Amino acid sequence: MKREFTGTRTLNPERQFTILLSATRRGARLARLLAREQLRSWGQPFEAAEQIVAELANNAVLHGHVPGRNFRLGLTLTETATLRIEVTDARADDLPKGPELPDAEAESGRGLFLIEAYANRWGTDLSPSPCKTIWAEIDL
Repeated sequence: MKREFTGTRTLNPERQFTILLSATRRGARLARLLAREQLRSWGQPFEAAEQIVAELANNAVLHGHVPGRNFRLGLTLTETATLRIEVTDARADDLPKGPELPDAEAESGRGLFLIEAYANRWGTDLSPSPCKTIWAEIDL
């Protein structure tokens, strides 16, 4: 007996990956490693995305940490070859102010410069209270 497909096939034009991680240094490191492996499994370049995820996850741990709350990493690869990276943390009251040049001797404060260098676009969305999402997009 021959079977014929009579319905419509829908292809998912996007690939998505989302995970909750502990708002710790270990969670930030795991976010970077998981992003790299997910992009590798999708057959996509991962170097720039890995740097962006590292900075956003580190910022979520340092500036968005609330005891007992996690942060969320999301990756979306669209059919138009745009990778959207999202990191959501629990501190909507602490929004990034944009890249400001730190003192030459400062040991930190250059993360948003790295994001601007690697991403084609980035920004902040207020999520359901009390969260915020920092996102960055890379045209692959």
